[in-house]
Amino acid sequence: MNTLRPSTALVIAHEQDCGGCEIETRLIERGVTVETHIVTPDVARPNDATEFPDLSDYDLVLPMGSIRSLTNKAAIDSWIHRELDLLREAHGVGTPILGICFGGQLLAEALGGTVETAPEPEVGWYEIEPAPGTGNPLGPGPWMEWHHDRFEPPPGAEALAVTDGAVQLFRVGTTVGTQFHPEVNLAQVKLWLDGADDSYLAGLGVTREQLVADSTANEAANIEQCHRLVDWYLDDIVSPARRA
Repeated sequence: MNTLRPSTALVIAHEQDCGGCEIETRLIERGVTVETHIVTPDVARPNDATEFPDLSDYDLVLPMGSIRSLTNKAAIDSWIHRELDLLREAHGVGTPILGICFGGQLLAEALGGTVETAPEPEVGWYEIEPAPGTGNPLGPGPWMEWHHDRFEPPPGAEALAVTDGAVQLFRVGTTVGTQFHPEVNLAQVKLWLDGADDSYLAGLGVTREQLVADSTANEAANIEQCHRLVDWYLDDIVSPARRA
């Protein structure tokens, strides 16, 4: 923690197909060494988890998305409470944490916020707006959404962006959580679609073909805005805190 820029980052991928993707790409471009820990290597065995590494070995932690839900901890109780404790401890000692979707929900709950089933899922490309009284630092997007739950930010956090259905971005110190998925490219979306059957998608009112078409159209712009998000986080959130 003696430099302004993090030098080592840990991506916490809750399943094989939920890694850092374009966030990892930009971190590497910025000179950060990135390692990935896969929590549940077999998606069919959600409670068969690998042991978490020591988060103090890293100076940036990135809990990513998941098909699991914090509203059903019983399905993942062999590891979910441990991860919540680890993230709470890392935040407490000032380790920068950037949580994405399920990872943002983890941060919200670990720090005293709540997670609930959303009135309506958000799946597809959505524009986000500034939260009341704030300015959205990341731009409207559109950004990729794929979630059935939503978070209420923890006490003392600043909500920065919203959609009609959910808070999309919050910050408390150097801990930042998103509800959207900035990390995706077309290959990542196709990977998720491989695990989604048509009846599930139909129940959401979306089609495989439309998600692929929209993701193809948005891919180049999203890679650029994802990289700008990483730059914002490193340069405007983490570096000033380390100068203080």
